[in-house]
This record gives sequence, structure tokens and C-alpha cells, in this order.
Amino acid sequence: MPANLRPDAEDAVGPRARAPARSGHDGPVTRIDLNADLGEGFGRWTLADDEALLGLVTSANVACGFHAGDATTMRTVTRDAVARGVRVGAHVSYLDLAGFGRRFMEVDPVQLADDLLYQLAALDGFARLAGDRVRYVKPHGALYNAIVHHEVQARAVVDAVRAYDPALHVVGLSGSEVLRLADAAGVPTVREAFADRGYLPTGELVPRGLPGAVVHDAEQVARRVVELATSGTVPAADGSSLRVEADSVCVHSDTPGAVGLLSAVRVALADAGVEVRSFVAAGAVGPGSDGAVP
Repeated sequence: MPANLRPDAEDAVGPRARAPARSGHDGPVTRIDLNADLGEGFGRWTLADDEALLGLVTSANVACGFHAGDATTMRTVTRDAVARGVRVGAHVSYLDLAGFGRRFMEVDPVQLADDLLYQLAALDGFARLAGDRVRYVKPHGALYNAIVHHEVQARAVVDAVRAYDPALHVVGLSGSEVLRLADAAGVPTVREAFADRGYLPTGELVPRGLPGAVVHDAEQVARRVVELATSGTVPAADGSSLRVEADSVCVHSDTPGAVGLLSAVRVALADAGVEVRSFVAAGAVGPGSDGAVP
């Protein structure tokens, strides 16, 4: 099955023969952003400990109601993120509540862009009420997977972001089509890596369901993130050293023990002298802004 049609959100993502997208620096870094997917419960159902995770991340990818989340959850998580100084990002998705956004959908690009604008504007409204703005967009699940290679849908994502606010960052996998198109359009990009997912030697993620797909050991996850931040490499499933360029590292909130994993990562990064900081500067809330919220 082609990579952009695989149903699992992140089982086939990774650079192939394309040069990495750029976002301001190359190679190992002395600072890194930590992000997690939050607000993915709705009604009386809760998926993750959002409150605890907000104390550990610098960027919060908030579900916008299309794969998970509801209005009250969006408002609450956004309010709490802003209160903690955590940057708010729109975790936009296909309209797929039943499949948690993990099923590829062939959507007309104009409709897809409109769906993304709808989600982005809704979350940004709650962020404004909390005294901030949405700072970036990170597609979720199967959409994230698709726009690694799917040019039409990747362009729809970039078009939506540029139409809403061209100063918003687009978060995606290094070398992906969406980051290439965003760069070409002058939209700032953020290269992402995964702390709790195994990598194949090709740079793709180990498919979920296979041994090594998800890394559960906190010490191992912490070592991987420190290596990524200081050396620009992570160990692949075959034991080789894989080059991975990243500005932000994701720990999935639904990975068992996610709070413990992120806690271990924060301690290890501090011990290694790596600063944990958002890729968005404080006060940067829009093009030409002086930091004041409109």
C-alpha cells in the first residue's frame, strides 16, 4: 500500500530522497522544543493527563474537534496552556471522529483547506480569549502522514495556513512535501522528531504493531532525545545511527506513562545542558505584531 494511503497515522512517514526542509539552522542544537498532542478527550471521556503534560511541554498541539476534542475541552486546554506560558498550536485533522483521524481520506483540496481554516479559527478564538493566539499548525494522524508525500493535500495545508496567517509555523517531518511547499511559500517551518517511536534505517517510523514501534522505557526515551538534541542522530531499529534533523520533539500523550517519559526527558536535557524552549518567540502573536493580542 502506498505510504500516503496507510491508515496508521505515522507508520510510513519519513524522508526518502528529498533534501531536508530548513527552519533556520542545521545539525545538532543546544535547545529543543517539546510538544505533545493535548485536548483529545471530549465530554466525560479523558484520554490523557493534559494538566500534568502542560507542566512539561513548551508547545501544546490542541485537538480542534475534527478527530477529537470539543469546544469546552479546547477552551480549557488553551486557557491552561496560555496560563503556563506554553505555546498553543492547532492540531488539525480530517473530519474523522470515529477513526480518531487515523484513516486517509481523499478530500477535495478546497474542502480540505476550508476544514483546516474552520478548525484553526475556532481554536484561535479560544486562544484570544485566553490572552494569546495560536502560534503554529501541526496536522494530526493520517493527514500528517499523507502530506509527507501527497502534494495536493500538502498544498491545501499550506494554502490554509497562509490564508489565515502566514506568520504561523507549520510543523511536520523533516524532508516532507508540506515543509518544502511551506518554505517555498514563505511560511515558517518546524522539523519534528518523535521521542517515543522507533525509527527504521530509512528514516521512516517502525509501523505500529511491530516490535519496537513504540518506546516505553523512560531512560531509553530520555537518552534518545538528548542524542537527538546534541548530536542530531537517533538509533535506528537495526542499531545503526540515523541522522534526524529536528527543531521539536513529540511525545504522544496516549503513550502509556507519557508524563513519566516527559519528566525523564526534561531531567536528562537539563543535565546535558540543553535548553527546552519553544520555537516561537515570546510575544510573537502575528505578522508585524508588537506582542499585543488583537
